[in-house]
Amino acid sequence: MTAPAGSAPVRTLKDLLDEGVEGRTVLVRSDLNVPLDGGAITDPGRIVASAPTISALAEAGAKVIVMAHLGRPKGEPDPALSLAPVAAKLGEVLGRNVQLAGDVVGQDALARSEGLTDGDVLLLENIRFDPRETSKDDAEREALARALVDLVDGDGAFVSDGFGVVHRKQASVYDVAKLLPNYAGTLVAAEVDVLARLTDNPERPYAVVLGGSKVSDKLAVIEALAPKVDTLVIGGGMCFTFLAAQGVPVGASLLQEEMIDTCKGLLERYADVIHIPRDVVVTDSFSADAESKTVSALDIPDGWMGLDIGPQSVKRFAAILSGAKTVFWNGPMGVFEFEKFSAGTKGVAEAIIEATGKGGFSVVGGGDSAAAVRLLGLPEDGFSHISTGGGASLEYLEGKTLPGISALESGAALEDRAQEG
Repeated sequence: MTAPAGSAPVRTLKDLLDEGVEGRTVLVRSDLNVPLDGGAITDPGRIVASAPTISALAEAGAKVIVMAHLGRPKGEPDPALSLAPVAAKLGEVLGRNVQLAGDVVGQDALARSEGLTDGDVLLLENIRFDPRETSKDDAEREALARALVDLVDGDGAFVSDGFGVVHRKQASVYDVAKLLPNYAGTLVAAEVDVLARLTDNPERPYAVVLGGSKVSDKLAVIEALAPKVDTLVIGGGMCFTFLAAQGVPVGASLLQEEMIDTCKGLLERYADVIHIPRDVVVTDSFSADAESKTVSALDIPDGWMGLDIGPQSVKRFAAILSGAKTVFWNGPMGVFEFEKFSAGTKGVAEAIIEATGKGGFSVVGGGDSAAAVRLLGLPEDGFSHISTGGGASLEYLEGKTLPGISALESGAALEDRAQEG
């Protein structure tokens, strides 16, 4: 795992396994925040991605206690957000039984942790059922972290493997890492290495594809990357605010009026870098079977909304991306969940796959983009890397400090000083 200049190298899962974990209890923070529909998991991607670290520890004889969240339960138990379906799926993927504690750090979690034998896996109930997990009060978070550490025996360890949450200063991500010997799991180590490749002298031409609904969600990464990349393709709902910034009527399309001046400034500063759609697929209502038609981006009818980029835009963006040697993609080009409005996302994704096949390095920035790859039946191995953390990926590329990573770096530095002493 690549460490930032001047910091201690972060210890990895391999280092922990080399030390030996048989008979030891290891706390693992995973990102198992999968989408549910009526209690059924619709995309198990994060569970599948998290399994290798958990499996490696269990197979090496560790007693594994996994911490994870699901949704936003507002600091109290919510049966609809129980990790029960996650535990069942994780057990299926691992090929071993996964116990689910009935609480986070209560009597059931403590009893089950004390009863673990070598190779057992215990999943704590949704960590966000405890309000201290996301508290802004350092003392409250530390109290939960200490309760979590109480589940571990004296020679325990902590493995951070939930890249999707390392940008959060939360008890199970940040504070626990300060209380136990800490290590980066397979996912976190791989993510940081991949993202470092995007920031540390990436091979050119370097293209970034951004989609999603709101400009405000991507503004920081646009401002951070626009001066550094050769091409910045804008799609998704946020493209309509860019169109409005050019004085184009956008009908009933998603529009952030307060961001129009900001987008106008970006277009003026980076006119040779930013590319927005020239045609769009519009509809008169937001539904899967609504009437739709393709129109010029300059001629969106009143009362109609754009839900995808059009075929000419796909063709143009594909031509732009075809020669790229490095591509970062975050955010769909349209409402890909509706078949009528999925062609833009699929077409751009296929162009990125083609560029990858020509020797390019491509990263899918997690979140909806990763879900689109699976939902649209695209080959996951057609991309160099599919991230498990959309928000964390963006903040890393923005140059922000990620608390979950800084805690690992601090732990490595403390260990180095202890060994020197």
